[in-house]
Amino acid sequence: MARRSTGPYVPEPLDQGTWAGRLVFDHPGVLDRPVGGLTSSGLHSAWWRPDMVLQWDGVRPGRGAESAEAPLLDALLATAEKPVTHRPIALWERRTPKDRYLATVRKLLAHIQRGDIYEINYCTERTTQLEDFDPYAAFARLLDATDAPFASLYRSGDLFALCMSPERFLRIEGRQVLTEPMKGTRRRSRDAAEDAVLAHELAQDPKERSENIMAVDVARHDLSRIAAPGSVQVPELCAVRTYPNVHQLVSTVRAELRNGLGPWDAVRAAFPMASMTGAPKRRALELITEAEEMPRGLFSGSLGFQLPDGTLDLNVVIRTLTWDARTGRASLITGGAITAQSDAEQEWEECELKARSILDAL
Repeated sequence: MARRSTGPYVPEPLDQGTWAGRLVFDHPGVLDRPVGGLTSSGLHSAWWRPDMVLQWDGVRPGRGAESAEAPLLDALLATAEKPVTHRPIALWERRTPKDRYLATVRKLLAHIQRGDIYEINYCTERTTQLEDFDPYAAFARLLDATDAPFASLYRSGDLFALCMSPERFLRIEGRQVLTEPMKGTRRRSRDAAEDAVLAHELAQDPKERSENIMAVDVARHDLSRIAAPGSVQVPELCAVRTYPNVHQLVSTVRAELRNGLGPWDAVRAAFPMASMTGAPKRRALELITEAEEMPRGLFSGSLGFQLPDGTLDLNVVIRTLTWDARTGRASLITGGAITAQSDAEQEWEECELKARSILDAL
């Protein structure tokens, strides 16, 4: 975890060293071309050198431990462990009402039927005011409730992002590149037998598998632009991964960097990620710009880090609550992939399921 950043905004690619930061969906950032989406979020892609990095194995150091990190770690743990005495009751307002959402999905389906696109990720936003809100305690609750493997707590000035991401965008270690597109969701059940049936249904569902495979195809195409010949492989296709609130369909695409290219060449080739755009990507981004009623900002972007040896690990910013401490405004964006097999009502319900996985924990 990074304590505080002292460096300014650093244009990519980054030099050697430890870096932490963000990629924003609707800002070009590391790209050499415009990205789809509205551009009024006020954010840009930015990276900093942290002045302290802690790797915590989950074992609390003894009190009075003689290290520079011990007091800071004690403070962080005390924040995460303090009892919750107040949970604000929030009334969340959907920016896009259900009838308008359904109409937009049908419009996107018409584009698919005409052959303009094969798949598109369509998102909507809900907002509320949280005037008395502790983002650190909320993050601890969310992490406990979701067990998200790529969770991040991010703060930039007054802006907080409580990210419970289950999805990795890219990991680049040495010459090896890995991406794990996630498409396909089912709710969990408290009944073990029903839960197993739901996971099996997800694994066999033609529509969910189609969504996932289309994202895999886009990811394969993206990585082929920077990969050594013949190195792009799909070792895992449509595997079910289970989390406390949902089952997810996940695939793995691997490649080896071509000689003369580095980690940020792979980022440029693959961002924005396949699972949050569509196929073909360029046309999907144009339609996202037309269809969505808000800038995505950090949502659909990435939070991550680069290590001194060049290892780069980036998540996909989904299942994320953003909160502005200055205004009290909180936002939660959810979405899903629209394909020829999509049903507008079912897509609405999937967005509700994803939102509830965050809101119920709060």
